[in-house]
Amino acid sequence: MELQLQGKVAIVLASSKGLGYAAAEELAREGALVTLVGRNEAVLHEAEARMLAQTGSKPILIQGDITKAEHIERIVANTMEQRGRIDILINNCGGPSPGTFDQLSDEAWQQGFELTLLSYVRSIRAVLPYMRKQQFGRIVNMTSSTHKQPIESLMLSSTFRVGVLGLAKTLAPDLARDQILINTVGPGRYATDRVIQLDRLAANHEGVDQSFIEEREKALIPLGRYGQPEEMGRLIAFLASPTNSYMTGQAFLVDGGAVRAL
Repeated sequence: MELQLQGKVAIVLASSKGLGYAAAEELAREGALVTLVGRNEAVLHEAEARMLAQTGSKPILIQGDITKAEHIERIVANTMEQRGRIDILINNCGGPSPGTFDQLSDEAWQQGFELTLLSYVRSIRAVLPYMRKQQFGRIVNMTSSTHKQPIESLMLSSTFRVGVLGLAKTLAPDLARDQILINTVGPGRYATDRVIQLDRLAANHEGVDQSFIEEREKALIPLGRYGQPEEMGRLIAFLASPTNSYMTGQAFLVDGGAVRAL
């Protein structure tokens, strides 16, 4: 399928590794011009080298913290200055601190809100004037399967990811008038550093080997394995492309069939 992404300009937040990088690489492979964003300069340069080797495309690198409003503004301004337009925004962030309700302080709740919800609000606000002017845009919000099936030990994620769905669903009719489509994807367990961290925490808590946790989690997934980041990248590239011309305000679980709720 031709995604018609050649020359489209994409900002991918939290994209130096993991699912964010996978989305950015797939966009670049399809011909998009990508801005990579991350907090660690060294990791960003590693991502740049990998993207250049895999796709032949050289991304813009912007070091920034997406929980800070001025950093979001700088990311968008720098991309506009160097590319002259913004067609695609992929909202992504690392997971907030794990913990149950009784374990989380007001500070943890505030940090979780700023990371997983407010950063998305700010980035959408920053790109909309450009997308509206050109009468084209694609916004994809990455959340988690916890937006459909909460996990007690991921209280912050389970709470704020649902807010992202509400944001997108409420915005979709207004944005559609300017030919801007907004959708949400919720990954399950993927072979990323975040999932490795969660498995390690569970193993330490239960006093078992990490491999036991991994096998137990895989047994709960009908496909019997963790997802590969590039599998998510391909879906995001489609949703962010002109080929997706009639789908907006929707939420998609990409979890190997783990969540059974309707």
